[in-house]
Amino acid sequence: MEEVVKGKVYVLGDNIDTDQIIPAQYLVYNPAVAEERKLFGRYALSGVPVAKAGLPGGGVSFIDQVDESRVQSEFTVIVAGKNLGCGSSREHAPLALQEAGVGAVIAESYARIFYRNSVNGGYLIPFESTERLIEQFSTGDEVEVRCSENCLINLSSDKRYGLKSLGEAASIIEAGGLFEYAKRCGML
Repeated sequence: MEEVVKGKVYVLGDNIDTDQIIPAQYLVYNPAVAEERKLFGRYALSGVPVAKAGLPGGGVSFIDQVDESRVQSEFTVIVAGKNLGCGSSREHAPLALQEAGVGAVIAESYARIFYRNSVNGGYLIPFESTERLIEQFSTGDEVEVRCSENCLINLSSDKRYGLKSLGEAASIIEAGGLFEYAKRCGML
């Protein structure tokens, strides 16, 4: 787990489901094949209507779909509202965000399965915010997530926000996922 995740933020609203994070038509790729795995990143968040994405800035695509060689986004942090990752139990959703270059996600709340898939796969650092943040950020703001301090800093406005502790999930993320954690602890 990175100590600091720094870069541009992408703002999402409430109830972004796994079908919006990685639409079903892109589940044909095999995550075990490196060339196919990166295509999950190319299509991450392609199911989110652009007008809805990037609250309050709106109108910004997560990945430029015109350039077909592009597989990563310019955004490394996502700030979302309530119930991120609801819908199906698609484990490909946090994988797609990781492959797109996202290192941390901050949401007001998560669907339990999305949160567990993020942690168990070691894909993302899923922080919960201590307050509603989507109105405090605009897509493209420069931010810094300081993991050990449980804080998010909007470098564009120089404001600091508290995040809930990752608790025991931090050890699993740090290890690179549940299986790596179990190996380190002698469980496997």
